[in-house]
Amino acid sequence: MLDWQDIQIFLEVARSQRLTDAARRLGLDHSTLSRRTRRFEQALNTQLFERSTHGYHLTEAGQQLLAHAEEMARHAFEAGESLTDKNHQISGQIRLGVTEGFGTWVIAPLLSAFCERHPGVTLDLLALPRVVNLSRHEADLAITVERPVSPGLVISRLCDYRLRLYGSEGYLARHGRPARLAELGEHRLVGYVDDLIFSEQLSYLEPLLDPAVIGHPGPHFAMRSTSVTTQHAACLHGAGLAVLPCFMASASASLVNVLEDEVAIDRQFWITARQEQRRLARVRLLWDFLREALEANRGFLMGEAKAMEIPASSPS
Repeated sequence: MLDWQDIQIFLEVARSQRLTDAARRLGLDHSTLSRRTRRFEQALNTQLFERSTHGYHLTEAGQQLLAHAEEMARHAFEAGESLTDKNHQISGQIRLGVTEGFGTWVIAPLLSAFCERHPGVTLDLLALPRVVNLSRHEADLAITVERPVSPGLVISRLCDYRLRLYGSEGYLARHGRPARLAELGEHRLVGYVDDLIFSEQLSYLEPLLDPAVIGHPGPHFAMRSTSVTTQHAACLHGAGLAVLPCFMASASASLVNVLEDEVAIDRQFWITARQEQRRLARVRLLWDFLREALEANRGFLMGEAKAMEIPASSPS
């Protein structure tokens, strides 16, 4: 007979792949978790994990057990949620993963209205310069710049947004304003660290810097960063020209849109949840709220409006 606590421990170690991370999430100390894991393997007379300095990785037997354990966890979770929803009161925790810039400049301000409408809900907003992994249960919902391809997910196109090329008033006063793309080779640029870009959708500058157009010696990057918020700050303070989302640049009056007829880059955000999470009332509410709020702000996201429209604290 399998012990449900052992199954929960097995699942967390399998998802985290590191004993220290799993121990922290389970509220156990490292040594206790190690003993419990080995005892579970002994009870099954089967090795579930390959242990190395790189972490815990499932054996073939572990992979077989994982499918059953995930199914058990899903049924247990849905049973608890179905009882909780009987009182029709929306409460509980929602963890939303989103890219750093969008999460900081757009999603966080919009969520103030959601929090006001649903005081029983606790929102964890993970605004990170990387993709949140739903399969490892890092979040209930994720907003990404690429359409996910993992099975078992509910996926919807959330909104479009536009990026343009900007420079600060101070930078342009010192270095001049480029009149055409070919002149970018004479300017300092701010962008991403090429080998650390977490999505090809963020390679904005590459198509603009065609050597056939720019010529030699080519563009000079004064500063590169994995963070778009850092790029915004560097551009704002005169480090160089940067491709930035309109929803970020519009908040800074001293940022000037340059080459507006030649540089307009459109991208999309996608919203995603695991199927079992998408069925939860509170997750559905947040999903629908975000879609409605972002649709109302289409002009702002596309750089056609200067200010974001914040939803009312109570729905109309």
